[in-house]
Amino acid sequence: MVRLHVNGQEKQVDADPATPILWVLRDKLGLTGTKFGCGAGLCGACTVHLDGQPTRGCVTSLATVAGHELTTVEAVTGGQDPVGSAIHAAWVRHDVAQCGYCQAGQIMTATAFLKGLPQGHLPSGVEIDAAMAGNLCRCGSYGRIRAAVADAAATLA
Repeated sequence: MVRLHVNGQEKQVDADPATPILWVLRDKLGLTGTKFGCGAGLCGACTVHLDGQPTRGCVTSLATVAGHELTTVEAVTGGQDPVGSAIHAAWVRHDVAQCGYCQAGQIMTATAFLKGLPQGHLPSGVEIDAAMAGNLCRCGSYGRIRAAVADAAATLA
């Protein structure tokens, strides 16, 4: 049994410590918001927060996250996180999602980015693009993603 802290709750999971956390979240804990994309940590669909930092769930083992705080898209967009709520609302206002598959990872990366900014800082398009560069969108919604992140930043400022 491996003890985890997921979305503010302690969980115990019976799984091989080498199992990628993506599969533990989806198959063992029923948190299916985190998506499988490439399986190599390159696309960002599986992004979760490990101690507040965006982390690729498909290449991060259960053993790595034990004893750390793990946050999934369910907690970020569930209304308890003000930054996540601002991002989620901006996503809707800018009609970001097309197929929607990458959106959980995009939202997790955007949330960590905005949380890391100095209070009141409004990021430039270049800053947003650099922060979001590791997340791929097959539908090409990058302009709307940039606009939504800028909108959320302005809301939070």
